[in-house]
Amino acid sequence: MAGSTTRVGVLALQGDVREHLRVLSELGAEAMPVRRPAEVEAVDGLVIPGGESSVIDKLSRTFGVAGSIRRRIADGLPVYGTCAGLIMLADRVLDGIEGQQSFGGLDVSVRRNAFGNQTRSFETDLDVPVLGAPPVHAAFIRAPVVVDLGEQTEALASLEDGTVVAVQQGSLLGTSFHPEVTGESRFHRHFLGLVAAAR
Repeated sequence: MAGSTTRVGVLALQGDVREHLRVLSELGAEAMPVRRPAEVEAVDGLVIPGGESSVIDKLSRTFGVAGSIRRRIADGLPVYGTCAGLIMLADRVLDGIEGQQSFGGLDVSVRRNAFGNQTRSFETDLDVPVLGAPPVHAAFIRAPVVVDLGEQTEALASLEDGTVVAVQQGSLLGTSFHPEVTGESRFHRHFLGLVAAAR
């Protein structure tokens, strides 16, 4: 388990930042909001929360952290993206708004808002073999889906119809859903294991 010296940042530009900070702190990490390049450089791992990917993209460039995040991902920084965070980690965003950019790193293609608007949000239980039993109770809120995966990317969870909703590639982790809002901490625990291994 992560010790108190494991410093994990949560990109705090927009989205459900507090929920991620709470889960990470409860698991023993030193969790901190990240808004500046120097803060990106200071963390052992980074969580990109749910929210609106196009807004996160614009604000990351406005705050000057986009380049720092891309560079640290290329250098092997463990990063976990939930919902919009998954979109920000994807190398290919199939239906982004004009000019939208991602940080990249995950060799996947994603489709934004794949299930429709906020009223089409839903919850379901997912088998996630890497996490073991019981199933993960997952909340999908204007969620993206993974349309295709590169050879180095592993699908960790899928819906009953085969739609991929959780992936891992090395120390990069992405979920279409929000474990931080359903009381599910095992993805964050798994991520902290990736952070510890990278250190």
